[in-house]
Amino acid sequence: MTAVAKKAQYNLNKLHKRLRRHVGKAIADFNMIEEGDRVMVCLSGGADSYTMLDILMQLQQTAPVSFSLHVVNLDQKQPGFPEHVLPEYLDKLGVDYHILEEDTYSVVKRVIPENKTTCGLCSRLRRGILYRFAKEQAYTKIALGHHREDIIETLFLNMFYGGKLKSMPPKLKSDDGQNIVIRPLAYCPETDIKHYAESQAFPIIPCNLCGSQENLQRQAIKTMLQEWNRKFPGRVETIFTSLQNTVSSHLLDTSQFDFSFSDATEKTSLLDSTDWLLNKQNSD
Repeated sequence: MTAVAKKAQYNLNKLHKRLRRHVGKAIADFNMIEEGDRVMVCLSGGADSYTMLDILMQLQQTAPVSFSLHVVNLDQKQPGFPEHVLPEYLDKLGVDYHILEEDTYSVVKRVIPENKTTCGLCSRLRRGILYRFAKEQAYTKIALGHHREDIIETLFLNMFYGGKLKSMPPKLKSDDGQNIVIRPLAYCPETDIKHYAESQAFPIIPCNLCGSQENLQRQAIKTMLQEWNRKFPGRVETIFTSLQNTVSSHLLDTSQFDFSFSDATEKTSLLDSTDWLLNKQNSD
């Protein structure tokens, strides 16, 4: 093996260990997988979900708890979808899997006007189908392949377009309380996942079967973050760290922090500050 090949293999080993460490830490931090869990792994055919399945299968061999993995793919009948790719890949792995066939593509095209973003309705339909199937099969957890950048982008999407300070949680109970969603790749950088997927030669199915969606709000946020990170390296990591260090008393949401406290010392301090400000303004 040449020196170049040795270095490449060394870097690949480091990448592999880093991803396993991130996934293991996320599972432990958020109690994602417990003894006896039947985990439904949602496989879309993208780099993220392939990587998630690959790492979970490895961790399954050494985890201190016993759990099973059940792969599910939703064929939404987009024109050109290569139906043979995932079954062939999963047959080689020898894992339990289901291919669900639901023509949500026709529904989306009928409801959404031409040249409008389809991803919102598409994702809601997909989520409903997967939630229902998970309940029918008595799966205890639903694993999705969202990574660190997905979480950060969702934060800014909610801030810019929704007026809410919230993101995409690593672990979530569905609104009806029937399903628990986990995101094992929550700590994994997108670039690491892409490099790992390339090294493993996963049979990627591109997510452009519905046509061009260049004007997506999420894409605008992604571009913004990428530009920030080019100008200020490390900014994305800092933003992600901030999501783990929230201080509700220093925000403005009265439902999250009780601002009705009253203390004589604080009152005096506040009055003194107000008097000082008023005197300064009068003297000016």
